[in-house]
Amino acid sequence: MEQDQKVFQAFNELNISYQLYQHPPVYTVEEWEQYIGGEEGAVCKSLFLRNPKGDKHFLVIADHSTTIELKLLAKHLAEKQVSFASEKRLEQYLGLSRGAVSPFGLLNDGNQQVIVVLDAKLKKYNRLKFHPNINTETVTISYGDLEKFIQWRGNKQIGINL
Repeated sequence: MEQDQKVFQAFNELNISYQLYQHPPVYTVEEWEQYIGGEEGAVCKSLFLRNPKGDKHFLVIADHSTTIELKLLAKHLAEKQVSFASEKRLEQYLGLSRGAVSPFGLLNDGNQQVIVVLDAKLKKYNRLKFHPNINTETVTISYGDLEKFIQWRGNKQIGINL
């Protein structure tokens, strides 16, 4: 089953309403905005990080305009430091490739090993925009539905102000 179809199947199972936009592959927010920039909602970024030992992995979700200072984030997470995980780890833990990272990669984290770090400021938006694990589509969902999805997956979740 295609990555996006897994996401839509989960949405249907959880009764999550969404709007789907199809577009050419996009790798930057600027490219993304060309296709769906005028639509309501926050364009979100998802960063896949790890601690120095490589025994903890974090999926950080925030508005694309939020500056994420890794040193400060590490302190919030009680880690000495965090850094971007390799593409190999991204594939191993979330079953995704660069450019398509989203919270919906948690569908591929069968052992709930990835810790979700959710920027609390996202609550102020009516709609959130993400790739459904491929970069040729975008979905918009509510913040509450994002939380519902994460809770359904069973991954540990940390809410902080980034």
